[in-house]
Amino acid sequence: QVQFVESGGGLVQPGGSLRLSCGVSGRALSIYAMGWYRQAPGKERELVASITSRSITDYADFVKGRFTISRDKAKKEVYLQMNSLKPEDTAVYYCNFYGSNWRKYEYWGQGTQVSVSS
Repeated sequence: QVQFVESGGGLVQPGGSLRLSCGVSGRALSIYAMGWYRQAPGKERELVASITSRSITDYADFVKGRFTISRDKAKKEVYLQMNSLKPEDTAVYYCNFYGSNWRKYEYWGQGTQVSVSS
């Protein structure tokens, strides 16, 4: 049974930074593409960033230039460095595998809350 454990969220002022971490257990992480996702209250979950097994990255337009996704295969961890945070980045952030059918994934971890407010 794969498990995702997200951490690193918190309350930060606009313009601030946070680094999220995701630990993955139960599967060989290195062969999978991974993604960070977020869900704001009353909104659908959306893809924020993805990273392939070869560390090729891609970002949603609304975070390009501000967020950086990375991975440590040895530690089976995935990270999301978030800079220049905006109030609209407020959401629960999740990590999961990444694929074209990610919207159909049934299992998600608890996520980590990110709140951006002055």
